[in-house]
Amino acid sequence: MIAELIVCASLSAVDGDTVKCDGQNMRLLGEGVPFVSGIDTPEIGSHAKCLKERKLALIAKGRLKELLAEKGLRVVFSGATDRTPSHRPLVNIYRRNGEEIGKKLLQEGFARAWRPKERNDWCD
Repeated sequence: MIAELIVCASLSAVDGDTVKCDGQNMRLLGEGVPFVSGIDTPEIGSHAKCLKERKLALIAKGRLKELLAEKGLRVVFSGATDRTPSHRPLVNIYRRNGEEIGKKLLQEGFARAWRPKERNDWCD
């Protein structure tokens, strides 16, 4: 798979690990490897398993929204799409300083590492 740059006229946060680029949802990889590693954030709204997860999801989405407001972001398509029915492109978003946004969320505690067949419990 060859990575390619995606140009977005509009880029917004859907939740803590999903962005919308010109109307299309895309999943953040956090510099992970498609289907091997990535990031996970709490589920938002009715997808949350508890009130704590719902609150954490809003906080993570807020932080992602702040990061997406920066100028000079680069959205890079990994060449893979996720296995959901919508087949969201798996992307990395880089800040001007080269830092990847998903990795930043992980470092700041807004996200956790994702691995196949492992579930993060945000309610504990």
